[in-house]
Amino acid sequence: MRPDMATVRDGQGPEGAATVVVRGESGSADQPLLSSSSALAILRLTGGQLLLYGVLLILLIVTFIPIVYLIALSLKDNGQIYGRFWSMPDPYRWENFALGSLAIWRAVLNSILTSGTSTAATVVLASLSGYVFARHRFPGKELIYTGILALLMIPPILTLIPAYVLILNMGLENTYWALILPWTSGGQVFALLLCRSFFATLPEEFFDAARIDGASELQSFAQIAVPLSAPILVTVAVVRLVTTYNQFMWPLVVISSPKRQVVAVALTQFTSEIGVTDLGPQMAGYILASIPLIVLFSFGMRHYVRGLTAGGLKA
Repeated sequence: MRPDMATVRDGQGPEGAATVVVRGESGSADQPLLSSSSALAILRLTGGQLLLYGVLLILLIVTFIPIVYLIALSLKDNGQIYGRFWSMPDPYRWENFALGSLAIWRAVLNSILTSGTSTAATVVLASLSGYVFARHRFPGKELIYTGILALLMIPPILTLIPAYVLILNMGLENTYWALILPWTSGGQVFALLLCRSFFATLPEEFFDAARIDGASELQSFAQIAVPLSAPILVTVAVVRLVTTYNQFMWPLVVISSPKRQVVAVALTQFTSEIGVTDLGPQMAGYILASIPLIVLFSFGMRHYVRGLTAGGLKA
């Protein structure tokens, strides 16, 4: 108890519940410490709830154990890894991170550039097309929309060779555009599905009021639809960024210059250069490569979850 707390007694809460309160030595008003109803709520946890919390705690621990050992392995040399695998690093091999950063820093920047550009283009185009399909009527709308959604049934591997031939004929091989353009077009279908489903649920009264005020269709889209659909647009952006950032097969096919290679391919090449048994620098490279995605989820997780929930409920 703090020195200025003179007495402790039971009082009555606003709804008749007993409350533990204190009075300061200066005669200040009583301050509640803990309501008995709150204490009872804690004690009323059923066996099922306790079991649920226990299982969640175990899953949390199991999830973090590989991450902890990934970090530990990144700070070990081969002698520590193969001789004292379960122990913490001693001494710490920070040079592993130096080797990893030298091998992948350019590839990380390439991935951020190509993934970020294609994601921005995907969000803009999908939001525009989703708005049109949701808010406008025109002949054949449902047929066109169904045909676009049917593209989801085509496995991406079937389009690999035709897309590569198209890139060759356009003269885009070994350029950033060979990644940006296919990734942008490939992400349109799923993004259109989410955006159209969300835009269709927006109240019509908002757009009627905008038209009465003389707003153009583009102004209604930019000033009403986009602000209200921020969670779903963030969801589209996060999904596309993660998908394109982790792409391996397509960059391996169309990019041959190491200066333009992306991080997934660069990590594989780094592993082959230093040898599969030298695990410390490899683990350090994996950690460094994951930092952009960690930052992305740190800032976008709240909107991402809201967007998934909204999209699931309104689809």
